[in-house]
Amino acid sequence: MNKKVMIGALMALGVCFTSCSKDDDGSSNEIPEGTSNVSINEDDTQVSASNVTNWTQYAVQVANLLTNDATTLRNAWILDYKNKGPYAEQFMNPEGTEFKSYSGCVQQIIEGCADIANEVGTAKIGEPRDLWEAKKYTEAVYAVESWYSYHSIDDYSNNILSIRNAFNGTCNGSEAANSIAAYLKKNNNALYEQTKSEINAAYNAIKSMAAPFRSHIGNSSVTKAQEACAALESTLTNKVKPVLVGGAEADLKPIIVDYVNNVVKPTYELLVTRNVALNSAVRALANNPSTSTFASAANAWMEAREPWEMSEAFLFGPVADLGLDPNMDSWPLDAAALKNILNNGKFEELEWEGEFDEDDETIGAAQNVRGFHTLEFLLFYMGQPRQYSK
Repeated sequence: MNKKVMIGALMALGVCFTSCSKDDDGSSNEIPEGTSNVSINEDDTQVSASNVTNWTQYAVQVANLLTNDATTLRNAWILDYKNKGPYAEQFMNPEGTEFKSYSGCVQQIIEGCADIANEVGTAKIGEPRDLWEAKKYTEAVYAVESWYSYHSIDDYSNNILSIRNAFNGTCNGSEAANSIAAYLKKNNNALYEQTKSEINAAYNAIKSMAAPFRSHIGNSSVTKAQEACAALESTLTNKVKPVLVGGAEADLKPIIVDYVNNVVKPTYELLVTRNVALNSAVRALANNPSTSTFASAANAWMEAREPWEMSEAFLFGPVADLGLDPNMDSWPLDAAALKNILNNGKFEELEWEGEFDEDDETIGAAQNVRGFHTLEFLLFYMGQPRQYSK
């Protein structure tokens, strides 16, 4: 998630209100009774005969860009990156690269895992919680990633699975013979057991959060998930990294090779496959707008998003250097600009050219009106696929 502070822009979407209720544990949802007794929903702009053409064409443009970005990312790893051959080969043969050694590569892997554990706990979950505790209830809801689809908990738990996969050296939950897990099991079994346990604890704590997160930001389950993520990040940074970085190059090389071939490449291949399917579903929606085709496109969005979130433990290399992370996953959106494009059909505002510069405001403006979350807004309303009848 490439997160930018744009709460004011998000609030341009507007709010509507419903009554709040009590959670099973007795705590109130995100707006406690006695404060303002409301629950915040998004703007009630709906698909209608007057806007359906621009609405679905906007979705097509975003789906095209997501497919292109996923393909660019996959190709950089397996075909060529900056005319130096596949990035995968560069990472698996680090001498002369920025990583310099297999120790440098394994350090990058573990730091990527620690970074996403920290981001889930302190930013994705923590920032909404901090706003809620400051009684900024509206801003708290708007800070929740994937709140249009009510998909936040799946997002965050998939982030933890990206750590599990990097640790195990596989994408299916098993442990590869050449992996960080196997290395620790052989050389420091207590740390292996601790890390494995903390990965599972973080995943389970997130899955146990009251759902949807945007409606239960104040629930006690939120702090438990934060604590589990913090424990995992600390162990990865302070214990796992020193052990692995100090390993012999001959022992680390097969870990790096299998990590690339069995985790990174398959994840990015799946990202392309799922986004091609999403593109097809969105085109079917545009050709025949209906509640049914909205539902199909929404389901395809859920499928396409999964491998993206399961790649966030390795947001280095082409995904960062080419601006593909903010292209695909900027959050929050520039909601006012998004609605302007819906009205005027100026889809060229989604494009940018030249070398990526994260400080370039023109590039940032384009990235804030495209990607998964723009498509999420176009396909979902209040956690359900949008409704449309001619």
